[in-house]
Amino acid sequence: MKELVILSGKGGTGKTSFVAAFATLAAPVVVADADVDAPDLHILLGPELRSRREFRASSEAQIRPEDCTACGRCLELCRFDAISEDYVVDATACEGCGVCVDLCPEEAIDFVEKVAGEWYLSRTRFGPMAHALLKPGGENSGKLVAVVRKAAQALAAEEKLPLILVDGPPGVGCPVISSVTGATATLIVAEPTLTGIQGFTRAADLAAHFGVPAAVAINKFDIHEENAAALAREAERRDIPVVGRVPYDDAFTAAQRERKTVVEFGGAAAEAVEGIWHRLGAFP
Repeated sequence: MKELVILSGKGGTGKTSFVAAFATLAAPVVVADADVDAPDLHILLGPELRSRREFRASSEAQIRPEDCTACGRCLELCRFDAISEDYVVDATACEGCGVCVDLCPEEAIDFVEKVAGEWYLSRTRFGPMAHALLKPGGENSGKLVAVVRKAAQALAAEEKLPLILVDGPPGVGCPVISSVTGATATLIVAEPTLTGIQGFTRAADLAAHFGVPAAVAINKFDIHEENAAALAREAERRDIPVVGRVPYDDAFTAAQRERKTVVEFGGAAAEAVEGIWHRLGAFP
């Protein structure tokens, strides 16, 4: 199976709209939302939830009052000030380092695995979907992304579908790295702004580092054609193909209000996105 990851290097470029549009054109297809901190692909795809599972990937200290002698050793050791004067651990402040557990003279502190989020298997009108949600302040987003991708791969194998579309997180941090490693290819959706160009270069550097072939689509190219041309030149310098340019079109937001993909809604942008999809058929 092939796995196409859509990246951006920054938020707000239209990445999720592209994924949803591609799902319309590729159906039946497996889709995965790897933006576990702030997922929104479900808004456009309206998935029907089939299963919900807990994600456990970190631990927190818990003091047993009946065994604690209030010696103060854990207060001295905790650099995150997560333990109160009455020896109660603040679950939000606790970073799970375990130093208090290891060095408590009374061995009165447990190290308990905590639920950091949930992951889901759902059904959309375009095929199966794997997605997740990390709890506020939750840790190990990269591990949760790996869980989502593994679930999507299992769905593709089970239903004998040859393609997985992954809506990658913004930026280039741990969850993005977890999204792109081992993928077949990535499409970077960029916009013609200074931050958009910077986001493109960061995403392109990341893809190159992990040896994943990259292409770029320039969204809203007509809001600043000079920057769009500069972005295309930078892509050419990196030997990254520009697979299309999408004009600014209110159809994107109009489609979102109706919980549709832009391809379902129609318009000039929809035609441009469809052209990009067909050109991606020969890539990599």
